[in-house]
Amino acid sequence: MNRAFLLDQIKCKKSFLCVGLDTDINRIPKHLLKLEDPIFEFNKAIIDATKDLAIAYKPNTAFYEALGPHGMESFHKTVQYIPEDIMIIADAKRGDIGNTSRLYAKSFFEYYNVDALTVAPYMGSDSVKPFLEYKNKWVIILGLTSNEGSFDFQQQKLESEKYLYEEVLATAATYGHTDNIMFVIGATKSDYIHNIRKIVPDHFFLVPGIGAQGGNLQEVCRAGINDHVGLIVNSSRSIIYASDQEDFAAQAQLKAREIQEEMEEILISNNII
Repeated sequence: MNRAFLLDQIKCKKSFLCVGLDTDINRIPKHLLKLEDPIFEFNKAIIDATKDLAIAYKPNTAFYEALGPHGMESFHKTVQYIPEDIMIIADAKRGDIGNTSRLYAKSFFEYYNVDALTVAPYMGSDSVKPFLEYKNKWVIILGLTSNEGSFDFQQQKLESEKYLYEEVLATAATYGHTDNIMFVIGATKSDYIHNIRKIVPDHFFLVPGIGAQGGNLQEVCRAGINDHVGLIVNSSRSIIYASDQEDFAAQAQLKAREIQEEMEEILISNNII
């Protein structure tokens, strides 16, 4: 999926919503557990309910890997079920030396055929560049994350008086270009986003943390939106677990629509649509 197509989808759906498919077998409605593949059946219902509102889906691979081969089969079936015009982001946070990264890239971009993959950049360029060898695929590099532990390393000051995350963003941006690199920027770090936008003015940000994690959509957009939107905002638990009853998909749709409508207003107010 290239940048132009992504932007067309955003304008068409009046949305920059990504639905996180962090599907926990212990949290899905109990009536699904009697089915052969409850994880896939849950995801399928969520996708059917939200596909007109979302421009991306982001399954976190840990939720599938933890269930062994059956879990990865559920992941594969989910990826295959997502409509072709919707971006598929595998949230796997891979990152290793070149030969290993090349195999990770082959796994996700060839076998599973996802559109984008989250990557940890802390082993440097040779842990990122193998993922960039694929045309119309995206590498989403961890920039500044929302977790409390981000203060341990990401927000340490260097001798240059820059924070480590600032150096990572500026350097990682040189590995590719705005058509194949995005950055993960946590929604709960909205105070930082204005400064980050100065470092990487034209890149898309994948912004997790809206909803259950406490991120505020309006604040994120005030700080980070640019002329071509530049934001894919993820919401996971607040959408997919809006209900634990048989109406779970309908409730997920209502929550997704609520976010989409807020996004539409933001897009209009910024003269993007």
